[in-house]
Amino acid sequence: MKIKPVRSEKDYQSALKRIDELVVLNPKEGTKEFDELDIISTLVEAYEDLHYPIEAPDPVEAIKYIMQEKGLSRKDLVKYFGGSKSLVSEVMRRKRELSKRVIKALHDGLGVPYEILMA
Repeated sequence: MKIKPVRSEKDYQSALKRIDELVVLNPKEGTKEFDELDIISTLVEAYEDLHYPIEAPDPVEAIKYIMQEKGLSRKDLVKYFGGSKSLVSEVMRRKRELSKRVIKALHDGLGVPYEILMA
C-alpha cells in the first residue's frame, strides 16, 4: 500500500483511478485493500471539499425544482404560504424572504430540507 497526499489535480486523478481499481476488488473489511480504499477515499474527499465545493442551492431555485419534479404550479404552493397568492408571487420573484412559518410548511409538506430553504 503506497499512499501519498492528494495535493494536485494529477494526484487527484491518480487517486480516483486507484479507488476504481479497489472498488472492483470489492475488498472485505479488515483487509489491507479495504483500509487503502478507506484512506484514499478520505484524502479524495478532503481534496474535493477544498477544490470542488458544492454550494447550497438558492431556496427559490430549489422550490422551482421541486415544483417541476412534482408537477406543481404556483397555485399549488398557496397552501404552504398561508393561503396568500401574493406572498407566493413575491417570494418566487425574490421580492420577499421566506418566513419561518413558510419554511416549516414547505419542509413538512414538500420535503424540502431546512438547510436549503434557509440558505
